[in-house]
Amino acid sequence: MNHTSPDKTPGPTARKPRVAVVFGGRSSEHGISCVTAGSVLAAIDRDVYDVVPVGIATDGRWVLEADEPGRLAIRGSELPAVDAERSPVALMGATTGTDLVVTEPASVPSVIGEVDVVFPLLHGPWGEDGTLQGMLEMAGVRYVGSGVLASAVGMDKAYMKVVLQSAGLPVTPGIVVTRSELEHDPVGVRARIEELGFPSFAKPARAGSSMGISKIHDVSEVEEALEEAFRHDPKVLVEQSMEGAREVECGVLGTLEGPPETSRPGEVRTGGDHEFYDFEAKYLADQHTEIDIPADIPAETEQQLRAMAVRAFEALSCEGLARVDFFVLPDGSLVINELNTMPGFTPTSMYPQLWAATGMAYAELVDRLVQLALRRDTGLR
Repeated sequence: MNHTSPDKTPGPTARKPRVAVVFGGRSSEHGISCVTAGSVLAAIDRDVYDVVPVGIATDGRWVLEADEPGRLAIRGSELPAVDAERSPVALMGATTGTDLVVTEPASVPSVIGEVDVVFPLLHGPWGEDGTLQGMLEMAGVRYVGSGVLASAVGMDKAYMKVVLQSAGLPVTPGIVVTRSELEHDPVGVRARIEELGFPSFAKPARAGSSMGISKIHDVSEVEEALEEAFRHDPKVLVEQSMEGAREVECGVLGTLEGPPETSRPGEVRTGGDHEFYDFEAKYLADQHTEIDIPADIPAETEQQLRAMAVRAFEALSCEGLARVDFFVLPDGSLVINELNTMPGFTPTSMYPQLWAATGMAYAELVDRLVQLALRRDTGLR
């Protein structure tokens, strides 16, 4: 695997590329986004890049955040948040490019400088779903990760299934339930879920970080599970539980030339009181979660899984990075659970761990993604 990056050393009169690390956002994953940003801010090479932290508060305000990675760490069970009281900031078009401008009330706007690339570390709606990507395309600013279409499809798990199935890839059987449908036809909704079978899972169609997911063991748990998912999204996906399956994940990473690369796969095993890989098991109770990298699966299965991960990446027209999550069934067959276009990205998150085990350290991974973005134009490609 070729991990070589091009020469990034600025000449005597050249300035360093300016990277705006954008994080926070309006979704329920605001805190996880902040944790991710703290890790990236700590790892990015300041000798190579000028770095500007930009926070998006929960009410949607953009602010110039403090360059203090340590403030963005999880404290016990408390997640960090963007400081909404900091100076407002905006992207503004200029003759030479797009400038980052501080816009204090009753003050003359102060130009920080031209932004060369945005590293968007937002999870969930209003950031990971193509909305921010569309804004950056309109502004003509390069950015890390997938474009508008792949981000939107990757965020909506129901449409993701449609695209993956059309590419001939196996997905978990499931149905879509909307809040409106439940209000107008509760009997019909319950009948459809019963027909799907138990146990099953209810999950928000457009959320991540395992938020709002419940396991449904029988019909008595349907209403509560749907209401929990509806707290995050008025569109819910109910899927069959892949009983006896192993959860194995694979990282996909774009290259400067040629097809994307894949990491060694890793298996997630939960224990304690966690019946599945929920939010607490993922972020707050790692003593009950074990990760095996590489996953203990036959070589042929690993080869097939990595090839399917690339097919899924290309089916959605992804760019930069993605994590593809699989179920390995007891008979050895593979089913795709989902694809994440902006997976968790702290050093202890699955995606960076997969690449570390494959030979690419966290800082090198951050650099690769920025370099890919700098080499890519905005617009149709």
